[in-house]
Amino acid sequence: MEMQFAYLGAAIGAGMIVIGAGLGIGKLAAAAAAGIARQPEAAASITGAVNLPLFLLEGVAIIGEVVALLIALK
Repeated sequence: MEMQFAYLGAAIGAGMIVIGAGLGIGKLAAAAAAGIARQPEAAASITGAVNLPLFLLEGVAIIGEVVALLIALK
């Protein structure tokens, strides 16, 4: 019975991680697109400034997924 709750918790956690990462990446992309639309000459600078937070956000999502899998497989 306890393992079922671990699987359920891991599934809910993984779903929340994916939703949160998707929302964060969407906000970053929307802000970058709006900035580039306002100032097309600054596209390279805006893209460079968006890449680091984007990679960090994806890294956090991957770490969260690994933790959820470790909980499910303990």
